[in-house]
Parts: sequence; structure tokens; C-alpha cells
Amino acid sequence: MKVKIVNHSKHELPAYSTELSAGMDIRANLEAPVTMKHMDRKLIPTGLFIELPQGFEAQIRPRSGLALKRGITVLNSPGTIDADYRGEVGIILINLSGGDVIIEDGERICQMIISKHETISWEAVETLAVSDRGAGGFGHTGVK
Repeated sequence: MKVKIVNHSKHELPAYSTELSAGMDIRANLEAPVTMKHMDRKLIPTGLFIELPQGFEAQIRPRSGLALKRGITVLNSPGTIDADYRGEVGIILINLSGGDVIIEDGERICQMIISKHETISWEAVETLAVSDRGAGGFGHTGVK
């Protein structure tokens, strides 16, 4: 599938790191490094603008290495970019580490997955079909 992209960043287009990667790495596009203190939230620009086909969304997800090694994650994970959005892709990061973390220009800060979705319409009813699970949820089957 081809997706239109405008790249106003200083960096290469989003890319898959390996042949079987599900997500493409997205890079920070910064004029200067950004220091994130403990629990800081920052909107990090990417310089990217995309035009997704109808019926698709882009999901923004954390990078596991950045989360594990530096305590940085995507705050609204997964973030959704709708097919009709034409603004710059911005990434909301949060610093969950105990100290300051510096985000550098060109650093891979998240991954993007393009996913098909359905648009539904609701059917209001008085009852739902019975299932084996019923209303059980939130750990009702136990931990072992």
C-alpha cells in the first residue's frame, strides 16, 4: 500500500528496522535537544505530514528499548492519527524515569503502525445475546 507523506524534517522517511517489523521508527525533528524532567510531558515534532486512505489509521506506539532503558514512553499509547488529519505528526512523550532525559534531534522516539479499521453504526437493542463469559471481567478468571 502506498501512503502519501510530506517530509519537512531533516531526516529520512519512517522505516522498518527489520524485514518483519510491524512498526516504522519515527524520529524527533528538533532545533535543539529537549530535556525532559521526571514526569514531564512534551509534544515532540517530527516534521512529517501524512495522508492516509479512508478506512486506515496510524497508531503511535512506544519503543520498548526507550521505555526500558530510559523510562520514556508515549503518553496516549496507542495514539491514533485519523485518515482526515493533515497536520504535523506530533508525539506526546512522558518521562517516567527518576531523572532528566534528553531527547536529541533524529532520535527514534516511537513507532508507527498503519492499521485498517471499520466504521460502524450502532443498533440499539434491549438485550444482548448470552455468552459463556457473560459480564465477567477485570481478572475474573484468576491469575493462575
